[in-house]
Amino acid sequence: MRPFASAALLLTLIAPAVAAQTAAPSCEGRVFEDRNGNGRQDAGEPGLANQRVSDGERIVATDAQGRYRLPMADKTSQFLIKPAGYTTPSRSDSGLPDYWLNLRTADGLARDTAKLKYGGMPEGSAGCRDYPLTIDRKPRDTDLDVLVFADPQTKSAVDVEYYRRDIVDPLRAASRGKHIADLGLSLGDITHDDLSLYPKLNQVTARLGVPWLHAPGNHDLDFDASVDQDSLLSFRHVYGPDTFAWEEPQANFVVLDDVVYQPGSKPDYIGGLRADQFAFLERYLAGADKRRLLVLAMHIPLFDAAPGRETFRHADRDRLFALLREFPHVLVLSGHSHAQRHVYHDAADGWHGATPLHEYNVGAACGAFWSGVKDAQGLPDSTMSDGTPNGYARLSVRANAEYALSWHPAPGAGKALQSNAVANQYLRLYAPKTLRRGSYPIRGIYANVYMGADDSRVEYRLDDGEWKPMKRVEQPDPALLAENARDDEAERLRGYDRAAIATPTPHLWNAPLPTDTAVGEHAIEVRVFDRWQGEQRLRSSYRLLEAAP
Repeated sequence: MRPFASAALLLTLIAPAVAAQTAAPSCEGRVFEDRNGNGRQDAGEPGLANQRVSDGERIVATDAQGRYRLPMADKTSQFLIKPAGYTTPSRSDSGLPDYWLNLRTADGLARDTAKLKYGGMPEGSAGCRDYPLTIDRKPRDTDLDVLVFADPQTKSAVDVEYYRRDIVDPLRAASRGKHIADLGLSLGDITHDDLSLYPKLNQVTARLGVPWLHAPGNHDLDFDASVDQDSLLSFRHVYGPDTFAWEEPQANFVVLDDVVYQPGSKPDYIGGLRADQFAFLERYLAGADKRRLLVLAMHIPLFDAAPGRETFRHADRDRLFALLREFPHVLVLSGHSHAQRHVYHDAADGWHGATPLHEYNVGAACGAFWSGVKDAQGLPDSTMSDGTPNGYARLSVRANAEYALSWHPAPGAGKALQSNAVANQYLRLYAPKTLRRGSYPIRGIYANVYMGADDSRVEYRLDDGEWKPMKRVEQPDPALLAENARDDEAERLRGYDRAAIATPTPHLWNAPLPTDTAVGEHAIEVRVFDRWQGEQRLRSSYRLLEAAP
């Protein structure tokens, strides 16, 4: 087991917590190796030294016997920073990893006068706990496979069923009973304001049999809380800490609440981080292994949603970037947009690392909020406003900190857009079915490359001729525009909610279709060079017809 830090660094990190204990009651516990898996420390099960336990601000390390001590404060969520090479048990009530404890004090309970609609943190332990760990027997040189869900955003029990049938059950079916993944991440907006749906959602996610970590989103707030510090009490009652770290041999994960609630303001939230979160980050990163990939998982993107509009506080972003600057391997995962894109932060954004900082803004599991025409199985199309089908991402991390990303559309996603389009897992092509021979060549082929970035190589050819480059264009996906038109023309609602309004997408490519060739059918082939999945191809066609004046 890798020691987490030098003795001198340990004293530096622990000193603030020790000092705080003189002014507040404290609690104690142990971290131990649970060799028989019963959750109790039995004879012959050793305590584990140098394991870190935190309250989201302070970090303390266990002594040689595995003992730790932390101050006890009301409404705090204490947690173990799960070390690489170990696994945690699952909580019996939810199937979630059992690495945390919510604390309530008698004084705090007595002071509670305002009751939150979804219960807040109504109860918790009055003391600390022990943390059992089991040695993970998987070989350490294997790749880490992580499922990434952004914005399941269920607003009703009906949506929870969509989530099960459209996302979870197909994953289980594809695995054929084998290992599905090593870890799961949800990037916020677990629900759409109705926090009573958490237990139903957890039951569905638990069907995957994967340890699952959750970041909160702006729709996971207690909107009747009067201050930001109380706005995630109901979330934390179910999911534990809103900011924490989790380690695997291939990568360290830091999950962050980056939604700052501003009750009474418009908008009532902004992206950013609290002072206690920066304190935790400073202490955690001081001892983090820079050889591993560092993954930051959050809801609100670090980039601004529109020019001139600060959607993540720039001062907080600058401070975060300063903490990350010396880490050579960093990946940021965010959600919130209900679209997807890759952003590479550089000096213009305040990033001054050796290489640009990659942020993958992940598309939504719910797509466009479970909207659009339903397929034969009763599942809504839910294509997002950038033309990306709803689905989920996968992150694969190698032992040398290299990683690969992929997008996986839900099985029924995008079917409503197929009248003039063909699609596979990587891209969708849209082209006119017929053109007049000799007409001005203004109509073209469009390729929506779901994982495309500014520098992606996208090429096309006609009738198996020479390959030519396509041009990236920032405009709405024409397939989704056509679906918007069909919604407009319909005399009755075609779905519970209409399809998303098409907006300019950063991953759309275009090329003209010639009209000066022979009458008849002409083949179109597009190839994309995905930086992680390699070359991908898709074929379509169009027809040239003679027409009388």
